Amino acid sequence: MKDYRRLFKFARPYYGWLALSGVFMGIVTLLDVFRLSAIVPVIDRVFTNRAIVLPGGNFPPFIENILRQLNNFSPLQVLSVLLIAVPIALVIRAIFEFLQSYIMSDVGQKVIRDAKDLVYAKLQALSLDYFTQKRSGELISRITNDVKLIENAVSYAITDLIYQTFQVISFALLTFFINWRMALISVVVLPVVAIPMVVVGKVLRKLSRRSQEKMADINSLLTETFIGVRIVKAFCAEQREIAKFKKQNQDYYRLAMKSIKRMLLLGITTELIGVAMALFIVFYGGRQVITGSLSFGVFALFMAALLSLIRPFKKLSQVNSIMEQALAASVRIYEVLDLTPSIAEKAGAGELSGFHRSIAFENVRFGYAEQEILKGINLEVKKGQMLAVVGPSGVGKTTLVDLIPRFYDPQRGRILIDGVDIKELTLKSLRRQIGIVTQETILFNDTIRNNIFYGKPDATQEEIERAAEQAHAHDFIRRLPLGYDTVIGDRGTKLSGGERQRIAIARALLKNPPILILDEATSQLDAESERIVQEALDRLIQGRTVFVIAHRLSTVRNAHHIAVLDQGRLVQQGSHEELASKDGLYQRLYQMQELQK
Repeated sequence: MKDYRRLFKFARPYYGWLALSGVFMGIVTLLDVFRLSAIVPVIDRVFTNRAIVLPGGNFPPFIENILRQLNNFSPLQVLSVLLIAVPIALVIRAIFEFLQSYIMSDVGQKVIRDAKDLVYAKLQALSLDYFTQKRSGELISRITNDVKLIENAVSYAITDLIYQTFQVISFALLTFFINWRMALISVVVLPVVAIPMVVVGKVLRKLSRRSQEKMADINSLLTETFIGVRIVKAFCAEQREIAKFKKQNQDYYRLAMKSIKRMLLLGITTELIGVAMALFIVFYGGRQVITGSLSFGVFALFMAALLSLIRPFKKLSQVNSIMEQALAASVRIYEVLDLTPSIAEKAGAGELSGFHRSIAFENVRFGYAEQEILKGINLEVKKGQMLAVVGPSGVGKTTLVDLIPRFYDPQRGRILIDGVDIKELTLKSLRRQIGIVTQETILFNDTIRNNIFYGKPDATQEEIERAAEQAHAHDFIRRLPLGYDTVIGDRGTKLSGGERQRIAIARALLKNPPILILDEATSQLDAESERIVQEALDRLIQGRTVFVIAHRLSTVRNAHHIAVLDQGRLVQQGSHEELASKDGLYQRLYQMQELQK
């Protein structure tokens, strides 16, 4: 029951509209009963010119009046009344059916919109460690495929649940009204129909969960192969990727067909039970028609009402299937919505209005899972200084600088800015003081202008161009057909590596942060591009406190301070001259790189 409550929580803001739609569906159902009831006067009064006979008696006065009038009318008069009343009822029914369908579709689309907004906002609020553990395709599947299943539940399943329930109640009451004995026989069959619905529903929920997980696998595979399309083609791996996709696709197909098979069997079973019940009623009611205790028109209405119950029951079995699939999707969505970010602000966190003195690491320890990456780091960087962090690959250089903007938090120790623990500061005020240029340049499939002012959305065109000039990007941007309005493609694929890096530097320049992190910013560039980008970086670092990660030690000669990491520990620190002249890891790395020139 808890899962059902959480599923329909998405529709809570629209309960009023759902109630109004329910009223309209009730009106449509009453008109359906009226339309079906027209069978009686058509058969008994128009075609056979016999009196309408209902078994029993003690009917409400308005029913007896209607029957008396119909029995007193000539067949032509009855036909004339029906030719006026039935079309009017059909038009009114069509109006209310349109209104309820429109309302339910609108509510369904709003639920999709709100659910996507909620999931995406939650994903944005989660910490970086969550994204290192999850595949991007799986996260995309939560927002697209899973949310779509919830829309099916709200927009279609609820519509059918309300409407078909009204239909069942109305037609069931109609059968009891006509002949309670025959109707009672029919009711005995209901548990026989309900049992397979419950059993199959439980199986469908499990299958739906597995199908959604498989769809997440497919989305992940697509994301990886599209991003890595160059590597796929370079290694002639197209057929391997096609084979992998075919396997995932086949697995999804098999799960889908298992669900479809059970849904179809459930519908057919429900229908067969209904038909068997109808055959029995034909025998029982036919005898009453022969004896004259029931008119043929009324018996035809009973049979029509009874057969009309088959479709709602079949629909309700499908509703159960849709609801089970939606419940599985809802559980997956709430797995995201219920998460608590590992990086969170403290209540009453202060604002970091500026940076004035120093950044200090005090006995900082950090690790992933059971692997400790940083082991007791102690460092202090004064304002305006450049700290270079060097060492072999995998020793924790990037992890160290990722702790400054609180992408992760130390498991022990603390980081201080001007003597204040960064955990005591709001995340926004902390990250506003920090600019980052990384080895893997992250650009968006948007215009150059929008990529540059990403860090300062209120920037003027003059400020954007000034930042681009300082980053040595203005000249190549002007040569593009649309200049700053050029869309650079997914991840900036329409630009060269050096051009992408200069756009990233311009973005950092425009933000104008007092603290700057450069993570292997020139490692993937050719010599000419590196020279241009390095000139842009020289402008960027002026007057800022800079943390530089570099493999090429020649690029950190001018650093005020160099920290050498090895196996997660700070093994050496000092200036380039001091470290290059002293036995140790830095000297060995430096001499190795000098020999490779």
